[in-house]
Order: sequence, then structure tokens, then C-alpha cells
Amino acid sequence: MKLKQLSVFLENCPGHLSRVCEVLAEAGINIVTMTLADTSEFGILRLIIRDWSRAKAVMEAAGFAVNLTEVMAIEVADESGGLEKILKIAEAGGLSVEYMYAFACKAKKNALIVIRFENPDRACAVMKESGIGVLSATEFYTEA
Repeated sequence: MKLKQLSVFLENCPGHLSRVCEVLAEAGINIVTMTLADTSEFGILRLIIRDWSRAKAVMEAAGFAVNLTEVMAIEVADESGGLEKILKIAEAGGLSVEYMYAFACKAKKNALIVIRFENPDRACAVMKESGIGVLSATEFYTEA
């Protein structure tokens, strides 16, 4: 139950972020969710897009460095301690979280969070064994 995520490496200078959005818009590609992290010299724009393969090709053709990674969309109880429960399960399963970001949509009564684990296959198994809702790509895009 993994999702494909595109990571685009950007120089920290005016116009680079808007250029990514422009390239995708011109191709008629919609961004489902994203996050941006930066250092003093560059940023990493992480995107989840339904048609990720076409988006990757379009951005590479425009000269962007794009990397493909696998992430998970996990249901998190929308209550105090909801995220802690997920992280304790990951910890007990020996899983390292590389990064995560919230997703603005709710799956039924739960919130959604996107997590990149060091070992996505093992993470899927650990979460499912613990009864944690892990969305398939179809379920994720239906919720989006």
C-alpha cells in the first residue's frame, strides 16, 4: 500500500518553485499534496500526483532533477495521542521515520499523514499487523 512521491530539487532563488507549478499546470497535471523543505542553498519539493510518471517526465523535460520514492498514507486518529500511537508502533517494529507531512483531507473520521519510512515494505506489514489503516493508492486518491 505505497504511494509514489516525486522529489524535485530546487535552488533557493526566486521563481524556481513557481516554475515547477507552471510546468505542471501547462501539462494539465494537478498536485494532490506537497511539502517543501529547504536548506540555505536548495530546497526539496515533495509532491504526490495521480499521474506521477507523466509528471516526472514533464518536469525532467523542463530541466528539473526529479527523484521517485515510495511513501505511505496512514490513517491517524484525529485525537490527542493519535500520532503518538502510530510512532510507537513504528518504534516497536524497528522502523525509522525519514520524514512525514500532514494531508489536509480526512479519511472517514481519521486524519491522514504521509510518512516516508526507511523500509516501506516492512512498514506496510508492521502497520497492517497492528491494525493501522494504510491506504492504497486508489483509496488515497479517492479521499483526495
